[in-house]
Amino acid sequence: MVQNTSKLAWITGGGSGIGEALALALDKQGWQVIISGRTEHKLEAVVAKSQQIAYFLLDVTDRAQSQQVFNTLCEAYGLPDIVVLNAGYYTPMPLKEFNLDLIYKLNQVNYLGVMNGLAPVLPAMQARASGQILLMSSVAGYRGLPDAAPYGASKAALINFAEALYMPLKQQGVLLRVVNPGFVTTQLTAQNSFKMPAEITSTEAADRIVEALDSTCFEITFPKRFTYILKMLRCLPYRLYFFLISKVTGK
Repeated sequence: MVQNTSKLAWITGGGSGIGEALALALDKQGWQVIISGRTEHKLEAVVAKSQQIAYFLLDVTDRAQSQQVFNTLCEAYGLPDIVVLNAGYYTPMPLKEFNLDLIYKLNQVNYLGVMNGLAPVLPAMQARASGQILLMSSVAGYRGLPDAAPYGASKAALINFAEALYMPLKQQGVLLRVVNPGFVTTQLTAQNSFKMPAEITSTEAADRIVEALDSTCFEITFPKRFTYILKMLRCLPYRLYFFLISKVTGK
């Protein structure tokens, strides 16, 4: 497990959910942690629970602000050792509720919002020839799931993007990874109307991420008994996949 008081981490979406839990977990390990988010009172609440967490307000969909916050952070604290681009949004979308505005919003936050954070971080870490970047994706990005079309598509885009850059960046000393959780108890997943299999808490999710920081594998996924079943579904031909998903979900 990584444990070094000189380490610096920046976490977007750090005001709640997995981002908050991860910030507090790293804080307990002696890290200097900087969190970002849109809602100041949530960020202040996290800071109040911590030893040395600081925050910067940030709307990840704002490209210029993402660059500005990163520049300010580096000037004040230095270039982070680890950046966790965690900010995300989720709302289910059944076919009968097809909503183009929702599709745009999910894409702007979950995919383009991550790109806005990645744009200033990548060249800085490449110049230093070291650093680790975690992109918060989801097992929903493995294959299409009913009621999750816009969310899953945004997460699939992250996985594909990171797959393309993993090896070139690793050769330059920069580790680009994806985090693909299963169901985690958060305010966002509380919108689901079904019983979520193998559900874990955000604290448990954060602990799994911290445990994996010393490895160099491309993907961090948990809980593995559940997520590996979904991995196997990726290998099925479409006819069999659609048949099984229809049986399980009734859709």
